[in-house]
Amino acid sequence: MRDVAIIGVSQTKFGELWDSSFRQLIAEAGLNAIEDSGVGGNDLDAMFVGNMTAGLFIQQEHIAALIADHTGLNPISSTRVEAACASGGLALRQGVMAVASGYHDIVISAGVEKMTDVVDATPAIATASDQEWEAQQGVTFPSLYAMIARRHMYEYGTTREQLAEVSVINHKNASKNPRAQYPFEISVDKVLNSTVVADPLTLLDCSPVTDGAAAIVLCPAEMAKQYTDTPIYVKASTQASDTITLHDRKDITTIGSTKVAAKKAYEMAGVTTKDIDAVEVHDCFSINGILAIEDLGFVEKGKGGKAVEEGITHIDGEIPVNPSGGLKARGHPLGATGIAQAAEIVWQLRGEADKRQIDGAEIGMTHNIGGTGGTAAVHILSR
Repeated sequence: MRDVAIIGVSQTKFGELWDSSFRQLIAEAGLNAIEDSGVGGNDLDAMFVGNMTAGLFIQQEHIAALIADHTGLNPISSTRVEAACASGGLALRQGVMAVASGYHDIVISAGVEKMTDVVDATPAIATASDQEWEAQQGVTFPSLYAMIARRHMYEYGTTREQLAEVSVINHKNASKNPRAQYPFEISVDKVLNSTVVADPLTLLDCSPVTDGAAAIVLCPAEMAKQYTDTPIYVKASTQASDTITLHDRKDITTIGSTKVAAKKAYEMAGVTTKDIDAVEVHDCFSINGILAIEDLGFVEKGKGGKAVEEGITHIDGEIPVNPSGGLKARGHPLGATGIAQAAEIVWQLRGEADKRQIDGAEIGMTHNIGGTGGTAAVHILSR
């Protein structure tokens, strides 16, 4: 197996992008990543595109061929990757495996979602849950994560204010990110007093409906210096599964797929949590920001809320989490999220994150999950 390097990254602005189409977003991200990498379009061997629900959001399937056509990359091998909200993370993993195996040399992994073109995104997003046992019974993702939050509060004494602090930190980081959907700060009181969505979660505990795209160019590590002076190396790429329904889990306050994927990633990279300088976690709801740092092993189970309250997840804290602003404030265009997380870590490791730069960042991690954790993808990247 060959070592793999990232030589180019890009991300569009995230938000309600009414003037940009699905095709325009993925073309912008892809072409900018290619330009950043220094390769030519004719050098690309394959493309893997993460997308969850183009069929429901824009009534378009067969998007892999559409994207190759619209970006002028035909006859490239183009493949769509779907794993709910983890589609981007798995598209990155597919690209890594393609290069590592020697099957392809230069690959682009991307993600895209155009979510605002429907009146109500809730039914489309709910397809990431179990239809028969959850969605068709009226359960939504806010309510699923609200159940998790309530149980975590009951089991470990996590407070409503600690949940709110996750959103506050994300918005503070996003205020320094020009690509973020919500680049402004908020307060704990504002979170607590915003509209209730599913008790105890309010509107400002929830990630938004987002349009956007991101892309990454990969190549064998030994070729990377041909294209860039600042290659970033993929030290680990792992994936794991868990039950798709909450009621089948022994403990709904633990995302088993995250724990397994993280354990494999640390072993593959030969590092521990103490070596990680920056981590982008999948905090689609504030409770998941707490679960993530627990299940990734940064703090003990049940101590996540206290850790957030004590400020250790700030950019200048012991465990800098979501310098991009996370899913809550950077935005969450489902299929693009996992790629955007990796792009942020690349910028951090290159020292190109401007006002949100983490001093001396050398090793970073991404954590991307689908649904309530039925799928998890974890990557560890290094300078």
